[in-house]
Amino acid sequence: MSTLFDTHPKPFRVGGFVPLTTVDYPGELSAVVFAQGCPWRCRYCHNPNLLPARADTQWRWQDVLKTLERRRGLLDAVVFSGGEPVMQSCIRDAIMQVRALGFKVGLHSAGIYPKRLAGLLPLIDWIGLDVKALPANYPGITTVHASGRAAWASVAQVLASKVAHQFRITVHPLLTPAEQVDEIERRLLDLGAQEVVRQPVRTERCFDKSLELSFAEASETQQEQRLEA
Repeated sequence: MSTLFDTHPKPFRVGGFVPLTTVDYPGELSAVVFAQGCPWRCRYCHNPNLLPARADTQWRWQDVLKTLERRRGLLDAVVFSGGEPVMQSCIRDAIMQVRALGFKVGLHSAGIYPKRLAGLLPLIDWIGLDVKALPANYPGITTVHASGRAAWASVAQVLASKVAHQFRITVHPLLTPAEQVDEIERRLLDLGAQEVVRQPVRTERCFDKSLELSFAEASETQQEQRLEA
């Protein structure tokens, strides 16, 4: 007989696990499951250890589920983050297993797979979608051709779904100058976004070592750009 802890033939690959957070799902006490694997190589990615599709990790999906079962009544939600959780074909089964435990489900995504995302949106309660740039400027960040087309198609999917959401713009003054950030935010709000937030780049463990500048240096550069505008 199958049980809640039976796994998909391809078990969800876990790159990390945080048992309690107050910031990854607004207004909810959550745990975060970090998916292993991402097809993009964003230059300012601060979790390069999560980029390979497979890597040594101390967490197995069965162990995560058992931990979550023990935390029923203590947590409100579970957030799938990454890496890129939608990359894994077994994400739907993982979401359903978490829902069976009684948790709300949040999802962090870069919008890499808009068609897959459309199928998952009815199963989740909230999504934080990264919007990295205007469509034409995406390859300069992700190093992937036409990546902006996929990301902005995912924006449209989220808005059409009516799922609670937050669009998040990562601000790096060398990659997303202030005027571009303003334009991204304007476009999202014009499309009907509920919430758009700007988050400063985190340069520790940056995938592209040339971008490892301190937050103070980044802020100073951005301020100089505004003054020159």
